Amino acid sequence: MNKTKQKKTRIAIAGAMGRMGITLIKEIQKNKNTILSAALVLKNNPFITKDIGEIIGIGRVGVLISDTLDEKQHDFDVLIDFTKSSSTLKYLKQCSMLKKNIVIGTTGFSQEEKSIIQSYSKKIAIVMSSNFSIGINLLLQLVQKTTETIGDKSDIEIIEYHHRNKLDAPSGTALSIGEAIAKVMNWDLKKQSIYSREKNKKIREQNKIGFSTIRAGDIIGKHTVMYASDGEQINITHIASNRHAFSKGAIQAAIWLHQKKIGLFNMEHVLSF
Repeated sequence: MNKTKQKKTRIAIAGAMGRMGITLIKEIQKNKNTILSAALVLKNNPFITKDIGEIIGIGRVGVLISDTLDEKQHDFDVLIDFTKSSSTLKYLKQCSMLKKNIVIGTTGFSQEEKSIIQSYSKKIAIVMSSNFSIGINLLLQLVQKTTETIGDKSDIEIIEYHHRNKLDAPSGTALSIGEAIAKVMNWDLKKQSIYSREKNKKIREQNKIGFSTIRAGDIIGKHTVMYASDGEQINITHIASNRHAFSKGAIQAAIWLHQKKIGLFNMEHVLSF
């Protein structure tokens, strides 16, 4: 029996003229399983009603830049959002009303905002991740295994590097790494974390996770997890040299999410770890 051929996933992009939005659009155009359905920007953008492909330099694609998520104008299956928390919540509400699924790559949500996202997952399907790179998700697996083995014998430090324009600190990915470690160690991450040492004049405490944040230049993303003990240390590092790793992962998540009805998922679900 021949398997039914899956329809292409129609994707809307929020923040279409941002660095991540442009990378996502270019990746969608190359992927044989996806179609770009909408390119969304903020109101009063001077390029509204222009062809997004012409504006970002890939030639006409037949999708006009818009400031409105309208099902009549933009028929889509999944929205991918890498904007900011306030915009994401606005798009999330609209997707819920339209019964459309959403991939969320925005970070920096408060606990209250995370609860709102959780509530919407009872109505639509959501993939939410602090990092869509396959490499970072493999790093999380390595971190869990390493923590199981030597977590109680090591001083654990998470060092993250990003470009000068990144607002949230520590990064969402660094916090996800910390959460993975805390879960293995059965720690409360808020109580076990060290974010600043300028007023801490005592020696390093055990059973703590130290966070260091670097913002400089145009660094795409680098995360190192250090396990240090007397006489040796283990460093697990992931470096993103461009945004393609994130866009490929987000598009893979959108294709996977296309067939889902409701629920809150992450990249471990998508990659079947």
